[in-house]
Amino acid sequence: MEYVGEHLLPGFIGNTFVALAFVAAFFSALSFFKASNTNNDGWKNLGVYSFLLHSFSVLGIIATLFYMLLAHMYEYHYVWQHSSNALPFRYILSCFWEGQEGSFLLWAFWHIVLGIIVMFTSGKWQAPVMSVVALVQVFLISMLLGVYVFGIKIGSSPFLLLRDHPDMVNLPFVNNPNYLASLDGRGLNPLLQNYWMTIHPPVLFLGFASTLIPFAFAIAGLWKKKITEWILPSLPWMFIGMAFLGAGILMGGAWAYEALSFGGFWAWDPVENASLVPWLIMVGAAHLMLVNKKKPQSILLMFLFVFLSFLLVLYSTYLTRSGVLGETSVHSFADGLPGQLIVFMSVFVFLSIFILFYRRKLFPKQTEEEKISSREFWMFIGSLVLFLSALQIIATTSIPVFNKIFNTEMAPPNNAVMHYNAWQIPFAIIVCFILAGSQFFKHYSTEWKWFFKKIALSFFASLTATILIVYFLQIKYVLHILLLFASLFATLSNADFWLRVVSGKAKKAGASIAHVGFALIMLGALISTAKKQIISVNSSGVNIQMRSEPGTDANAENIMLVRGDTLPMGDYYVSYTGQEKEGINIYYNVAYFKKNKNEFVHQFNLRPRIQTNKLMGNVPEPDTRHFLYKDIFTYVSYADLEEANEPENPKQKQLNIGVDDTVFTNNSMLVLEYLDKSIDKEKYNLTENEIAVGAHLQVKTLSNSLYYCNPVMVISGNALKNIPDSIPMLGLTLYFQNINVNNGSIELLVTENETKESEFIIMQAIIFPWINILWTGCFLMILGSITAVYYRLKNTVKPK
Repeated sequence: MEYVGEHLLPGFIGNTFVALAFVAAFFSALSFFKASNTNNDGWKNLGVYSFLLHSFSVLGIIATLFYMLLAHMYEYHYVWQHSSNALPFRYILSCFWEGQEGSFLLWAFWHIVLGIIVMFTSGKWQAPVMSVVALVQVFLISMLLGVYVFGIKIGSSPFLLLRDHPDMVNLPFVNNPNYLASLDGRGLNPLLQNYWMTIHPPVLFLGFASTLIPFAFAIAGLWKKKITEWILPSLPWMFIGMAFLGAGILMGGAWAYEALSFGGFWAWDPVENASLVPWLIMVGAAHLMLVNKKKPQSILLMFLFVFLSFLLVLYSTYLTRSGVLGETSVHSFADGLPGQLIVFMSVFVFLSIFILFYRRKLFPKQTEEEKISSREFWMFIGSLVLFLSALQIIATTSIPVFNKIFNTEMAPPNNAVMHYNAWQIPFAIIVCFILAGSQFFKHYSTEWKWFFKKIALSFFASLTATILIVYFLQIKYVLHILLLFASLFATLSNADFWLRVVSGKAKKAGASIAHVGFALIMLGALISTAKKQIISVNSSGVNIQMRSEPGTDANAENIMLVRGDTLPMGDYYVSYTGQEKEGINIYYNVAYFKKNKNEFVHQFNLRPRIQTNKLMGNVPEPDTRHFLYKDIFTYVSYADLEEANEPENPKQKQLNIGVDDTVFTNNSMLVLEYLDKSIDKEKYNLTENEIAVGAHLQVKTLSNSLYYCNPVMVISGNALKNIPDSIPMLGLTLYFQNINVNNGSIELLVTENETKESEFIIMQAIIFPWINILWTGCFLMILGSITAVYYRLKNTVKPK
C-alpha cells in the first residue's frame, strides 16, 4: 500500500546518522584503547577523527528530529506522541526531550561537547580518557538503534514510523492510505508546558554528563598506574559537574514550586531523589580529591566516590526509563529498555570493580591517622556523612527495584516527606556543623585555642539569632532548633572566614560562598516548610468534604468561594470575581483585600489556572504572590469545568445618571463622578472637528471592590459615536450614548454578563514564610561552585 503524504527521507537520514554515530563511537573507543597501549599516533589520530565523525552524526540526529518536530511529521511515532498542532512553538524544545529517546540524545549531546573539549586539552591523558568517553557513547547511542539482533530488541529509534509501532500496527488507520490527512499529535504532557522545562533538563543533563569526565580520568589513572596525577586535571570537571547538576536539581525544585500543586519545592519524588544522590556523592568525591591531591591518605575511598558519582547517574537512568518505578513517580517513563539499561550499567560497574581490584597493590598504606584538628579529617568525615545520607535516600527510593528482584511486596513510605525528613534532618545538622568549623581548621593540624577564638564570634552570634528566631517563630521541635542553629552557624562562620581570615580574596571565595549558599538553603527550607501556614480554612458555611479525597480534612485546608462573595482568609479577605478562558487555560480571578475600618482596600489579584487536556487530564497550576518575607501560594483544587466552557449570557440595561448620582446594575453600583471634556483625541484617533466627552464612573461591586470606567461619546457632525469601556473581570461594558441638555444627566447602555448563582471554586492557599532565603541560597551555592571552577581552571596547569 502506498501512503499519501508520508515523508520517508527524514527517517532514512536520521537512521543513517544513528548507525554512523554508533559505528564511529565504537571505532573511536577501539582506536583510543589501542593508542593507550601502544603510544601509536596513528591510532590516536584515528580515535580523534572517529570521535569527530561521531559528534557530527549526533548533531545530525538532533537536527533531523528537530526538523521533524517543527514540520509536525506525525507519520513518525515520536513526533506524534510528543507534539501537536495546537502546541505553542516555545515548547518544541520540551517535546524534544520529553521522550526517552530525546533525553538520551540530550545526554549524548553534552557528552560530545565535553568530550571534544577534553580531547583537545587533556594532553597525555587524551587516549585513556577518551577511550572511556567513547565507550560510554557506544552504549548511549545503542539506546537509539531500534534494531533486533537474534530476536532481542536493541534500543528504541526516534525515527520509527507510527504505523510500524507495535501498539499501532493492528489499528484500522494502518489500512487507510490517506491517514495523515486528519491526524494530529497527542501533544506535550501538560505538566511540561512550562518555561522551566525548556531550561531545567539541559542543565540537569549537563550535570549528568559532567560526571563522566572525572570517572574517565579515574579509570585512566588506574589504567596507567598514576593513582594521584589524574586528580589535578579532573578536579575542575568535578566542580563543573557539581555546579550544573546542583543547578539542574534546584531548577527542578523551582519548576515544582511554580507549576505543580502539591504545595512546595521538594516532594522527595523517586526521580528527584535519583538526581540528588549522585550530586551528594559528587560533593563528597570533590572534597576527597582535594584531600588526596597533596597527601594520599584515603585513595580507595576517593576512587569509590568518583566511580559512584557516575554509576549512580546510570542507576538513575535505569530508575527513570525502565518503568520499574511505575506510579511512584510523576517523572518516570511508562515503558523503557530495562534489559539493555542493566547491561549498560553492569558493564561499567564491572569495569570499576575490576580495575580497582587489579590495581589494588598501588594503593599506599596509610602510615598515620589524620589529626582531629586537621581540615583533612573533617572533610573526610563530611564526605562519609554525605555518603550515609545518599545511602538512605537511594535505599528507600529503590524499594520498587528490591520488590522486582526479590519478588517481595514492600510498600514505599505512606508519607514520603515525613519519612525522608526524619532521616535527613540529622544528616543536614551534622553537615552544617562541619561546614561551620572545617574552614577554620588548617591543613594537617590546628591549635585548638586559635580555632575556638576564630569561631567564637560566629558561634555566639548564631546562638543569639537562634534564640530570637525560636522565640518569635515559636519553633518547638528539637531537631528543627538544632538545624536552625547549625545553618545559621554555617552561614555566619563561612562569611566570617572569607572576610577576616582570607581578607575577602576573590580566589578564595568559591568554597565560602557555596557553603553559605548550602546553609541558607537548609535555613530557608526549614523555616518555609516548618512554619508554613494553610490559610484557606473554609468559612463559607458549606461542607466541602465530599469533594475531596478520603482521609483529608478539606474544610481545614480549602476555602469555597462563590462568585461575588467576600470571605475572610488569614489576614486577608478574598473574593472570586470570575474566570477567563485563554486557549487551553482557564484562569480563576481571585481578588485580595484588607479591611480598613468599614471599607475593603484592594491589595492584589491572583489567577491560579487549570490547564485543560482531554487526552492526558486537566492539570491545576498555582499562582503565587511574592513578598520579601513570604509567598502566598494558591491553586484551585476544584472547579466545574463544564460551566467554565458554557458562554455567559449578556444582559443589557438602559440607565440615566447625573453627576454624583448612583445607579445599580445586576451585580454592581455605578457613581458618575464627573464629565470629562478634555479628551485626548490622539488616544482615540479623533479629528480636530470631532467633539468628545468622557464619563468618569466609579464601579463598586457587591463585595466592595472598586473599579473605574471611562466610556466616551463622540459628536461627529450630526452623528453620535460611542467608544465603550469594559471591566472584563466583572463582565461589564458601558456605552455613553447621549446627554440630556435639560438636566445634565447622561444615558448609559450597560451590558453585563449574567452571573451563575452556582458558580464557585474550591481553593487552597498556603503562606511560605521567608522562602526567599532558600532562593538566595540556591543562587549563592551555584555562584560559589562556578567561582571555584573558574579559579581551579585558572590555576590548573595544562597536562603535557
